[in-house]
Amino acid sequence: MTIPSLESSTAFDPGKTWVIKIGSSLLTADGVGLAQELVSGWVDEISILRRRGYRIVIVSSGAVAEGMRRLGFKSRPHQIHLLQAAAAVGQMGLVQMYESCFERHGLHTAQVLLTHDDMRSRERYINARSTLRNLLQLGVIPVVNENDTVVTDEIRFGDNDTLAALVANLVEASTLLLLTDQRGLYSSDPRVDVSARLVPRAKASDDALDVMAGGGGALGRGGMVTKLGAARTAARSGATTIIASGREDRVITRLSEGEVTGTMLTADDEILVARKQWLASIPARGSLVLDPGAVRVLTKEGRSLLPVGVTGVKGSFLRGDMVACVDGAGNEVARGLVNYSSADAAKIVGRGTAEIETLLGYISDEELIHRDNLVVS
Repeated sequence: MTIPSLESSTAFDPGKTWVIKIGSSLLTADGVGLAQELVSGWVDEISILRRRGYRIVIVSSGAVAEGMRRLGFKSRPHQIHLLQAAAAVGQMGLVQMYESCFERHGLHTAQVLLTHDDMRSRERYINARSTLRNLLQLGVIPVVNENDTVVTDEIRFGDNDTLAALVANLVEASTLLLLTDQRGLYSSDPRVDVSARLVPRAKASDDALDVMAGGGGALGRGGMVTKLGAARTAARSGATTIIASGREDRVITRLSEGEVTGTMLTADDEILVARKQWLASIPARGSLVLDPGAVRVLTKEGRSLLPVGVTGVKGSFLRGDMVACVDGAGNEVARGLVNYSSADAAKIVGRGTAEIETLLGYISDEELIHRDNLVVS
């Protein structure tokens, strides 16, 4: 079988915004409890990256295993309600572990519990994105996990790889790092095929990878299929995915320095291009009428849209919906994800940012549409 590969270069630019997913196979000590010594080592490396200006989000498994230990379960329960109970109890230990490890480096953590529905709902997507963005700006390390106490399918099947990819889209990460107990993606399951070869680099969209990820054995059935799917999800916003062993020495630091280890799965388009294509594909639910100054700001200067530059609101939309930005003649000049509903937007158009809280009784964002969520038509 031909191994997909890119150019032979052994270096890459990882960017400054990372999502690091740590799998349960690494986090759990012999399947029970948390491997705190390993976690401490990864935290040491992540802390180095933070001092170098990196923005890091951790997506962490391990809550159920820690809850099992605390509740005295000898084996993983099959009943959903018991798994959810274990997850609820285990989350406390998971958060305590990360907080204590990062505290040694003078860094704060924040627990963020999400479900896939949070990513599907446009309004909740915007809320989650705003929260994570502000945490990163404050220098905090968000620790994200599936909200296992309220979901069912995910706790049965374990899909934090997909969650990590959605978070990578959410924060516009340049690199999604999936740390696991395997070196990367192989041409076949290396535990049953001695001729299996590591795939060093490939396009995430390469169809040849499906056969490799879906081969026989537990590796194909459980781990690599979801990791390949996650890489393709992350690639939609231009992120590069690395599948690597968390047990390799200084794996996080080495990757940050441009060394390729494990399997690198790249996007077809650069981050900005991919995101703009995604935004352009979402149908508009309403429109904002702009004055000439706002048209110039959006089309020539690449800035955000403020309420003061809007003269009218058309249609009915909710916070997080896609809206068109039109000039006085009705021509679309841009479109983007709006930070206020049509009802609230109508109350603040033409007004200064300082007046938003007075007019609405709250302030969500200073911009009607942030430049990161806007594409010029």
